[in-house]
Amino acid sequence: MDDTAETIKCSVGITAHNEEANIGRLLQAMLDQHLHEVEITEIIVVASGCTDRTESIVKGFMERDPRIKLLVQERREGKTSAVNLFLQHAQEDICVVESGDTLPREDSVENLVRMFKDPQVGMTGAQKVAVNAPDHIVDYFSHLRLKMEHALCLEIPRLGELIAFRKVFDRIPQDVAMDEAFVEALVIQRGMQVRYAPDAVVFSMGPHTVSDFIRQRRRNYAGHLHLKRKYGYRVSSLDTPRVLRLAIGEVWGALRLIWALGLLAVLEACSRLLGAYDYYIKGEKHVVWDIAWTTKKVDTGDSEEETSSSQE
Repeated sequence: MDDTAETIKCSVGITAHNEEANIGRLLQAMLDQHLHEVEITEIIVVASGCTDRTESIVKGFMERDPRIKLLVQERREGKTSAVNLFLQHAQEDICVVESGDTLPREDSVENLVRMFKDPQVGMTGAQKVAVNAPDHIVDYFSHLRLKMEHALCLEIPRLGELIAFRKVFDRIPQDVAMDEAFVEALVIQRGMQVRYAPDAVVFSMGPHTVSDFIRQRRRNYAGHLHLKRKYGYRVSSLDTPRVLRLAIGEVWGALRLIWALGLLAVLEACSRLLGAYDYYIKGEKHVVWDIAWTTKKVDTGDSEEETSSSQE
């Protein structure tokens, strides 16, 4: 971290329930963040009803770094309750909240928090990226959904998994399941801006089965409907026309790809037929190539002036 520059201090809160497989990697990723304009003064893990090694792993990290703290909830009370407990203990005005089953890129906290240099910014959110290999249909669904969500967030932010916000409220109502969306509503009500930070990346594992995919999307949709009905806030993903427009764009892209692959197959077949004619009928081996002149200039987008000046 650059000590000569004025830094933005933040408290990091991690919500965890039986995260022994990931919590160590997540804490290490937080300790390894590349920070220049941002300082993490504390990392608070809220362990809710954990029955595995999550708490002991966190305690091991506490011995290595005094910034790491552990708050224990004896029973699982939901993420909103865990976030509220974090808010009670967070010392800084800028709070970062991350789910215990995700991992930030090494520059994510920096890119997320430095946006608060603008006093109009009240909340920021990271770009979610699935780590599933998209070779199974359900895993591909996760990639496709997050790709569409990224396009949606570029127009209207819908934030989650890794967020940062100004501590302009004390708690979130206990009946709210979608805490990130409610924070969006609170920030907007206070006249501040919600911004998407696509260069702040958070990695997550999408569901592997159809039943888990439906279970995850079902609970999220129900939570968003409750938020809309009771608190009057509609997240951007409930904007059906906008979502349909993005979906149609994906369909059109797929159709273009199919058309391009078909044309490529035709061209390749014609080329092979002509090559076979050259070799078997004409006896031509093309030792001296028939030049494809359009391949002779490699254009990387740099101007000729820039290229010539770099050569000087």
